[in-house]
Amino acid sequence: MTTDGPYKVATVQAEPCWLDADAGIEKTVALIAEAASNGARLIAFPELWIPGYAHFLWLDAQALGMRFVPQYHANSIVVGDARFNRIAQAAADNEIVVVMGASEKDYGSLYMSQFIFGAAGEVLFTRRKLKPTHVERAMFGEGDGSHLHVLDVSGIGRLGALNCWEHLQPLSKFAMYSQGEQVHVASWPSFCLYRGGAHALGIEVNMNATQIYAVEGSNFALAATTVTGPQGVELFCDNEQHEALLGGGGGGCSRVYGPDGMIISELLDEHTEGLVYAEIDLSLIAISKMAADPSGHYSRPDATRLLFDKRPQSAVEVIEEPGSLAPAVASMATHAGAPEPPSD
Repeated sequence: MTTDGPYKVATVQAEPCWLDADAGIEKTVALIAEAASNGARLIAFPELWIPGYAHFLWLDAQALGMRFVPQYHANSIVVGDARFNRIAQAAADNEIVVVMGASEKDYGSLYMSQFIFGAAGEVLFTRRKLKPTHVERAMFGEGDGSHLHVLDVSGIGRLGALNCWEHLQPLSKFAMYSQGEQVHVASWPSFCLYRGGAHALGIEVNMNATQIYAVEGSNFALAATTVTGPQGVELFCDNEQHEALLGGGGGGCSRVYGPDGMIISELLDEHTEGLVYAEIDLSLIAISKMAADPSGHYSRPDATRLLFDKRPQSAVEVIEEPGSLAPAVASMATHAGAPEPPSD
């Protein structure tokens, strides 16, 4: 995939509208319009931007966090619903590619998903985090190999996306590199949790992981992060211990890395909301690939190879009776290449 030259991208660093999907959609639409008005062709949103990262899973016993569960479900997005379609329409209205981090609701289950919309509002693909991390597994289900997806996108290049600690899973990363990814969206939460007590959850380690992703895969990597502001601290923290575990808020660190690992965007203060911009020139990827193409000339398949199973893994296979007029209904959006959502 080639483009008509260098182009601008935007990555979000902002506080979600916690547990309020409708307000979150309005903020999303405004950010999309702002990015497009400043010439960006692509905008990247953080992990679980709607309805906000589930901090409560980390702050106390699961029994205490259960009080948030009904509201979290009610404010998660169903693929093809009115909220989903509103984001698609915003992409079309502003002629910009959107990578959206959201909690996806599929009947009784939630998934840590990314929805990718084209500049005409079409659904390019949707994906789910393959393995929610640690306590996230108390609330969110898993994706499968069909969610390790890279797609040619007009005017952008070969685009892919992962959530959070998927960037610490070597085989998943290798599967992405093997598809010729050129532009990568790394969706993260804020990095205030357990500040000073769990170095692996902090800015340094996780931005280093994003930087290494860019260098290993010779791609441009857009790191999108949330900010945990006063509203989030007030919502999730019942006492001083909770506030200490949430690290005082902040934790934003959005940025863009080039294929040589250099930061090519401006940086905002960790408490500051805004959009971070960078210029992408796909022609620079060839320079990095000449030195090291991990799944190409720099690989050693005689020694190590990856088994990459892209088949969707469904819990239900519907077999209709011969002559039945009832269609087999599959979950919309669990797999790459999901159909365009129906209009309301």
